[in-house]
Amino acid sequence: MIRPAGCADRRRSVRGFTLLEMLVVIVLAGILVSIVTISVTPDPRQKLTREAERIRTFWADHEDVIVKPLDGMGGAGVFRLQPGDPNAGSILETVTAHGLRTAMAQKFIPAIRDGDKRVLVIDGVPVPYCLARVPKAGETRGNLAAGGIGRAQPLTERDREIASVVGQALLPRGLRLLGLDVIGDYLTEINVTSPTCFVEIAQQAGCNVAGLFIDALERSE
Repeated sequence: MIRPAGCADRRRSVRGFTLLEMLVVIVLAGILVSIVTISVTPDPRQKLTREAERIRTFWADHEDVIVKPLDGMGGAGVFRLQPGDPNAGSILETVTAHGLRTAMAQKFIPAIRDGDKRVLVIDGVPVPYCLARVPKAGETRGNLAAGGIGRAQPLTERDREIASVVGQALLPRGLRLLGLDVIGDYLTEINVTSPTCFVEIAQQAGCNVAGLFIDALERSE
């Protein structure tokens, strides 16, 4: 049978793609999907860069602020930003690790001169004494690791109010031991991993915090 010219080519096109052609299509489709995925997946650094911009806005609103990384401890990475600080850009780069680390900002509280109070809470009940960590001369950080001086003192009525409310709210979540940081009348941090100052309070005030905690654990058995 004599076929018109080009007939065989038309029959191949009717059968569909060859195996090689199918592989090429699959590879191209995969590349396109990858490009689209990369383009629409948000870069976490962009979010943290926006957070740095929000910190700048907060600073502009409150003028005198404290900035610090969320995962820091012992006063490491804590900075005070005052109006017109020429080092603001470098400070924010350091605190956020160039946009790779989450940081926070708080309004500066002048009452830090009287100490950053560590208020301990056991099973929702405040320990009757706290440790006021007073910054050394020329410092804004009261942390003992940063040279602060620890001074045990009885809780104020406001300290007790804050500790009771927070303690009762977090106890149902299984947080039986809390270390609250209070400056003046304001709660600034809630520490839940390994709250310190047991020893200093026991030595200065004669309040056996460790014993109170052990007693609470034994009551729950």
